[in-house]
Amino acid sequence: MADLKIGRRSLLAVAGALAASPAFGQLTNPKVVIQTGQGRIVVELAQDKAPITAGNFLRYVDTGRYDGSTIYRATRAGGTGPVGLIEGGLQNDPGKLLPPIAHESTLTTGLRHLDGTISMARYAPGTATADFFICVGPASYLDADPSAAGDNAGFAAFGAVVEGMEVVRAILALPTNGVARNPVMQGQILDPPVPIVSMKREG
Repeated sequence: MADLKIGRRSLLAVAGALAASPAFGQLTNPKVVIQTGQGRIVVELAQDKAPITAGNFLRYVDTGRYDGSTIYRATRAGGTGPVGLIEGGLQNDPGKLLPPIAHESTLTTGLRHLDGTISMARYAPGTATADFFICVGPASYLDADPSAAGDNAGFAAFGAVVEGMEVVRAILALPTNGVARNPVMQGQILDPPVPIVSMKREG
């Protein structure tokens, strides 16, 4: 009986190793090339940790819905050095939107809003569709925080920039004199917005 138990454990270990192996069909996290009017940004999606959010982003990428859209917002925080975020998506083309997705909290995914993190914009939890933002500098206030008052669910981080942070920082520094639909965003709207020429999976 002891030998049988050891044998079963060994088989399970081998099966687990095979399942984790690329040769067994386990996919690596995909990368997406965002070609902008300011240059190329490459993001690696944490599909293993945030499958709902990363999968939603890929649906927009694979159907070409982001092509011809814009990065329209740059929010600069105070302090030294470039800190803030840039935001893009389909706010001017609602006909391309897919249904909203469930919220993947940073408490669930284990991801954090760090320098280069890509995350989904939203209103209430569960309203995210296509608009996304990229952090410049750490932004822990965007993580879920159960101890905070009000809406404390944070935003759904789902990947990180692996190439082109210099492009992200250049966009963050562009003029933001555009007219904001929401008065709260006045002084944060890029004028002109930065074109997203295309988004495609790398490779």
